[in-house]
Formats: sequence, structure tokens, C-alpha cells
Amino acid sequence: MSRRPVFVGQADGADNTYSAAMLEDDKQIGLEEGGERKPDKKHHDHEPPTVLSSLKHFFISSPIITAMLVFVPIGIALGATKQNGTVVFILNFLAIIPLAKLLGESTEQLALHTSQSVGGLLNATFGNAVEIIIAIICLKEGLVRVVQASLIGSILSNLLLVLGMCFVAGGIYFPVLKFNSTAAQTSSGILFLSVLAVVVPAALKVQIEEDVVEAHSHLINLTHVGNETEIELKHHGSATSGLSLDSKLLILSRGTALVMLVVYGMFLVFQLHTHKQFYADTEDGDEEHPEMTVVMSIVFLASVTVFVAVCSEYLVGSIETITEAWGISETFAGMILLPIVGNAAEHLTAVTVAMKNKLDLSIGVAVGSSQQIAMMVVPLLVVLGWIIDQPMSLYFHAFETVVLFMTVIVVHSLISDGESNWLEGAMLLAVYLILGIAFFVL
Repeated sequence: MSRRPVFVGQADGADNTYSAAMLEDDKQIGLEEGGERKPDKKHHDHEPPTVLSSLKHFFISSPIITAMLVFVPIGIALGATKQNGTVVFILNFLAIIPLAKLLGESTEQLALHTSQSVGGLLNATFGNAVEIIIAIICLKEGLVRVVQASLIGSILSNLLLVLGMCFVAGGIYFPVLKFNSTAAQTSSGILFLSVLAVVVPAALKVQIEEDVVEAHSHLINLTHVGNETEIELKHHGSATSGLSLDSKLLILSRGTALVMLVVYGMFLVFQLHTHKQFYADTEDGDEEHPEMTVVMSIVFLASVTVFVAVCSEYLVGSIETITEAWGISETFAGMILLPIVGNAAEHLTAVTVAMKNKLDLSIGVAVGSSQQIAMMVVPLLVVLGWIIDQPMSLYFHAFETVVLFMTVIVVHSLISDGESNWLEGAMLLAVYLILGIAFFVL
């Protein structure tokens, strides 16, 4: 259907009235006839960031976070002067929370200056920087159990506490919460692979111990048959058990860690390149522009990382003090307390966007963060332990392994249909509360 074009300024009686809707139609017709659309003004009214605007955005955009920065110098000063361990732990605990938020903000601003693929890689790399720094310091101090507990605790915190709060907060405003089921199922599938990597060492340990008991039993029962049979059994045993059990678990863990890192790299290619449409933001909205310059983003990223490392050093150094003073175990401190440090700001963001019915983003924060920890951080620390000669392995205690396995199954069953509600969120929170009690009495 053709219509007569009307031009601005045309003195033609009734046609002199030119509505906005007609103007938009004429623009579309012009495009269809080969014309060029002039860029909308709203896409050019954003001024490029400056050093001053970068400083304002970094320190003023979140007043509460900025106010909490006062804990940073106090925590460092008390830690450096070796004050009361409990006070040092609490103050550095509070100091890392705003630093984690600013670390994420700096990474996000730097990512906006790059392509989507590079930006996604930056967020994937620095998304769990706080957890990595704390875990490295613990590993350097030989606190392998604290490292393992903090990693499992971060995964459980994201999958149960954060995701549960997102479903409850969003369900208050929206009866049915919908999200991309394909991306969610892919993420949960990656989590199943990480669970398998933890289950196999535990199963291997049980199998080796059973074989040892059975071999000893046969030797005792068959000693009367003669030296020939006994020597044969001993030779068979030495061929399979020349290494200690711990050495076998380390070999298995290190080999598995390398495989996991390769698979995680393949997943990044899947997410950022070959199948990025599954993870595209489908929400309507204006294009996001950087609020900080590239140089200032890098400067803030490096500076905050240094402060996080210093505060984490004093935080980890006071763990033994608070476990004795509060009567809690290192496992509980790693499972419950340390995950809060690195994830508090991230948790708040996930819940906030869930209240706006942006569940894809919330699940990306909760499940995606767990996925990064399980497939990148855990194997990376196993390899690092290998380098610095610390016995970091993928063998976790039986209770932790079972809890992780059941948690992934529960979360997968709730997100596989692409819908959720507040009751499912309450169920996840209930599971996390039960586990918190169990780890407290463990």
C-alpha cells in the first residue's frame, strides 16, 4: 500500500499538520526506498567519560558502599599492629564487602570499553576475584580445609541463599517468574560435571580402602596354602598400591583439574561466541555506556585488588582466633562466613534485579558464579597447590560431597522448566538454613 509522502513545510492546507506518528512512518518509508536514517539524537547525547567523572562515578554512585570504605584503613591498621584477632577479623570482613562491589564495578566499566566477547571474558575472570584471593592466601598458609570449605560454601551460598532470595523477592511482585531455560539447563549441566569431579575422588578413596581390607583378609586366610600363593598376592598388591592413598588422590585431582579447565574454556567459547544468543539480554532498554575511562578503570581495578589482598591476608590470619573465641569450627567459618565476604554486594545486585523481574540476570549471577567457582576457581587452586607443593585435592569430606550433589539436583529440578515462584525460593532458603545448622554442629 502506497501513500503520498508529505514534506515538512509543505503549504497544502490540511497536509500542513504533520504529526509525529506520520513523521515516523515517513522515515520508515524512506528507509524501505533506500534512504538513510539519521542517527537518533539520544544515542549521541552521552558525553565520553573523563577523569573527574570517573572519580565521581566510582565514589559517589553508591553512597553506602563509599561509607563502608572507612573500614579498609582501620582494618589494615589493626591487622598490621596485631591487635585483637576477633576485632581484626570483623573489621576486615566489613572492609572486603565494599571492595568486592568496587572491584566488580571496575571490571564492568572496563568491559564496556571492549567487545562483548572480551567483556564477557573479563567478567568471567574477575567475577570471583575476591574468592580467589582469599583462597590463595589460605592455601599459602596451608589451610587446605578452609580453602575447600570456602569453595563449597560459595557454591552453596549462590545456589541456595542467593537464588532462593531472588525467587522470593521477585515472587512478591510477580506471581510467575520466567527466564531462559536453555541457558539455565546448560549451566546446571556444567555444575553436574563439577559434582562428578568431586564425587570420583571420594568414590576412589572408598574403593581403594575396600581393596586394601580385602587384600589383607586374603593374605591372612591363605597363609596356610603355601609361599607360592602368598607371594602372588603380595606381588599383585604391590603393583596396584605402590603409591600412598593421598598420592593417588592428588594425581587424580590434578589430572581432573586440567580437564575441567579445558571444559570451562570450551564453555566460554560456547557462551561468548558460538551460542551467545542463548545468553543475550532480551530486556528492552537503552544501550549502556561506560561511566569511567579505560585508564581509570584499570587503575581502580588494580588498586582495589591490592586492598582486597591486604585485607584478606589479615582476615585469614585471624580465622584461628575467631574459631577459638566463638567456639566454631574452621569448616563453618569457611562454609558460611567467608562466602558472605566476597558475595555480599553481588548478592544484593541479584536480588535487586529479581524484584524487577529480570530473572535471567539474577540466575546469571547466582548459577553463573557457582559455575565459575566449580569449573574455574576450584581446579585452578588444585593446580596452584601442585605448583607450591600444597596437598590441595578434589577429595572433599563425604558430608560435603553429598550436600553438593543433592544441592545441584534440587536447583536443576527447579530451574529446568524456565519458571519459578516465591515458594520455590522459600524451599531453597530452607535447605540452606538446614545445612547451616548441620555445619555449625559438625
